[in-house]
Amino acid sequence: MSIYDQFNFKPFQAMTEDDYHFIGFKSGLEVHQQLMTEKKLFCRCPAGRYSDYYNAEILRHMRPTLSELGEYDGTALMEFKTKKEIIYRINYDTVCTYEMDDTPPFEMNEQALDIAIEIAMLLNANIVDEIHISRKQYLDGSIPTGFQRTAIVSVGGWIPFKDRKINIIQMSIEEDSCREFSDVGHQRVYLTDRLGMPLIETVTAPEMLTPFEVADVNNILRKLVRTTHKVRTGIGAAREDVNVSVIGGTRIEIKGVHRIVRIPLLTYNEARRQWRLLQLRDELNRRGITENTFSAYYTEVTKLLRNTSYQPIYNAIKSGEIVNCVTLRNFKNLLRWETQTGTYFSKELSDRVRVIACLTSLPNIIHSDSPSESLLSSEWQHIKKFVGATEDDSIVLVWGNKEDAETGAKEIIIRAKEATIGIPSETRQALRDGTTGFERILPGPQRMYPDTDLPPKKISQERIQIIREKLPVQFWNYEKWFKQLQLPENLIQELACSKYTKVFEKAVTQLKVNPKLTAVVLIEYPKKLKKKKLDIAKLTPEIMLELLTAHSEGQFVKDAFLPIMENIIKIGHFSKQNLPKPLTRFELGKKVDNILKNYNDLKINKPEKKIDIYTGIIMNQLRGTVEGQQVKTLLTMIFNGD
Repeated sequence: MSIYDQFNFKPFQAMTEDDYHFIGFKSGLEVHQQLMTEKKLFCRCPAGRYSDYYNAEILRHMRPTLSELGEYDGTALMEFKTKKEIIYRINYDTVCTYEMDDTPPFEMNEQALDIAIEIAMLLNANIVDEIHISRKQYLDGSIPTGFQRTAIVSVGGWIPFKDRKINIIQMSIEEDSCREFSDVGHQRVYLTDRLGMPLIETVTAPEMLTPFEVADVNNILRKLVRTTHKVRTGIGAAREDVNVSVIGGTRIEIKGVHRIVRIPLLTYNEARRQWRLLQLRDELNRRGITENTFSAYYTEVTKLLRNTSYQPIYNAIKSGEIVNCVTLRNFKNLLRWETQTGTYFSKELSDRVRVIACLTSLPNIIHSDSPSESLLSSEWQHIKKFVGATEDDSIVLVWGNKEDAETGAKEIIIRAKEATIGIPSETRQALRDGTTGFERILPGPQRMYPDTDLPPKKISQERIQIIREKLPVQFWNYEKWFKQLQLPENLIQELACSKYTKVFEKAVTQLKVNPKLTAVVLIEYPKKLKKKKLDIAKLTPEIMLELLTAHSEGQFVKDAFLPIMENIIKIGHFSKQNLPKPLTRFELGKKVDNILKNYNDLKINKPEKKIDIYTGIIMNQLRGTVEGQQVKTLLTMIFNGD
């Protein structure tokens, strides 16, 4: 009995840390984060202008090139087999001839490099002495040049996690790719608005041991970069590639996860897929099917199905397409082998056909392990007899034009043979139901080669020192301090990454303002004003420090913070002349007496609530000029006859 027979995956919610330890779950992250710069990385086009509008379209076909060692990258060869037409939609405001590979690159954006170095320092990493630009091949068309310019900025580093550290392998700076608009058949359409925008890629070691740890570590990295306030936020501004493996498996990369909350289920399903594929390999071996004994072939069966009642195939034949039948020797019932939650091995075949043969209309295959879902029983028997299949075999039908149907049949055979070995190295896409789907063969080292258009760039110690002097405090150190100050947990989390952290530090340590009050003013009050549709961006750290300074000097009471902040937004600046002047004790007594006279006939059903009721009435009229506790104390004295 192999190790894979000793454990069957439980439902997602039932899995424990011990379960993940048994299967040898390991995961690492490659986090891509757009930087907040005015210009793109290697040209001077504006960054951050997203629009579906375009002035022109450019058509290209991608072809693989040899690496420096005279080898082709497997991913590039796979993409070439798809024979895709790539269409780029061009907006003149955001794209120039550099992005279209018609002119050489500019020097690297200095602003972007400074931000990258700053984040590397926050990661406790070692900054490289010299930046060397490399080209990374992308034959999927997401970059018109066919390659992405990228450079390592730092190596090493770590972040704290639970009772240990998660190691950082490296951090790179690179240019962003296009946004995919559509991908149907042999045509893929891209929008070029984000193309060339600077981003960083942070690569962790594979040290996360459960799916939830992957999400937690990702959150730490997200919060850390946001403390600089020099990165973009919103959908697509940060994207995660998640690497997953189990004992005896291989590194699988789940590409482009946009939401951290999706990571646990995705990584669970990918780990389950790998485990089940390893169990499938063992089952094949028990049947005597190995890489060397594997047997499969395909036969055209179009004529046999001209009058079929199965509509997808009937329509295909009617439009001049053909049907191929793949015979997989001794594979009976294995196409119904469950891999992920509610997903079967047949989808592994369908995905390859969809991506490589470009047969994107689903269903694109049917098979004899689920006969009732497609053809009549008599049709299956007729096909089996025609192709020479036995009762122990599985047959798979794939249809399309002659070239695509042949490519599809060949890919089915390739993927089925891979099952005898275990788990093929792949890049997989994150699907909405929490499962993963094939995207492409995992790239190898052949895709990287030096860029000859740009010279190396030295990073001086003077530059590093200037950046270090302005470095923000790592948010986990702020969180420790905030906990010591006994701030509420919800305020701790937000304040530690806020643009107001240094304002809080000065207000509490130098101005001696109450820590909880300061946190509420900096975090909760802007939220209240945002709900009123006010532009809280006008509440800059400089203005908030001025406001807290004025309060510490006794120029206004704490209940005046919110109306003052609202007024600042309306007039666009902070003015001491507009501050509500605090009432003196004499002025307060006089105003309270007048208010009490006006409410002399007020009937109160609960005498114990009398002071609270009158406090509310008075504060509604005097709010911003007096503290509520002052009013309450004065009323207590008045009603008690003191």
